[in-house]
Amino acid sequence: MTSEEKGPPTPRPPAPPVSLQGRIDNETAEGIYSNIASIMFNRSEFYVDFGRLVPGKQEVKVHARIITSPAHAKDLARVLSQNIQQYEEKFGPIPGDPTDGRKVGF
Repeated sequence: MTSEEKGPPTPRPPAPPVSLQGRIDNETAEGIYSNIASIMFNRSEFYVDFGRLVPGKQEVKVHARIITSPAHAKDLARVLSQNIQQYEEKFGPIPGDPTDGRKVGF
């Protein structure tokens, strides 16, 4: 049988899920408070800056920038949405509505 006579390639079965374990050092585990975020993107990456806006000051200090792929950004949005739904089922609605006129980001 020549290569021209072969049919389409047989699809591979999906790989089994891999169990991952994260490690976090003590300093990172303490976390950094953020009350504002800004999201930017280009064709291949999403940039999420987390900052803190202090009352009475016009400047936002960015404390962390996360750079990720569009696929990971989409996964994060999906998982964050699921967790917000679970939070609201447990504790009630989170106040604030995107249509209330407040600016999100900087």
